[in-house]
Amino acid sequence: MKLRDLSAYLQLEPIQVSDDARDVVGAYTGDLLSWVMTRLEADFAWVTIMNNVNVIAVAALADASCVIFSENAEISADVIEKAKAQNINLYRTVKSSFEISYMIGKVLYAE
Repeated sequence: MKLRDLSAYLQLEPIQVSDDARDVVGAYTGDLLSWVMTRLEADFAWVTIMNNVNVIAVAALADASCVIFSENAEISADVIEKAKAQNINLYRTVKSSFEISYMIGKVLYAE
């Protein structure tokens, strides 16, 4: 699924979008950066509440499609600037991590 279609379906707030034509083939939810670093895969959407420039580093390392900040988490200006520099797509939602993850799973993993 294209990121633009997923973000529209999920009604995500775009924060920083470099490439909404990217494919999203899966998703991962987690907040412990060292844990996420070993599990986040390329072209996955990452759901987190973490507001730290290291989130951008992990997303770039994994080549994630996007980072979705759940629970209306604050996103600092330095995170947004780092995302722009690294071409990382950022979105936000008021939904909980569980709820947005469930919705992603429903649309991406439907049989």
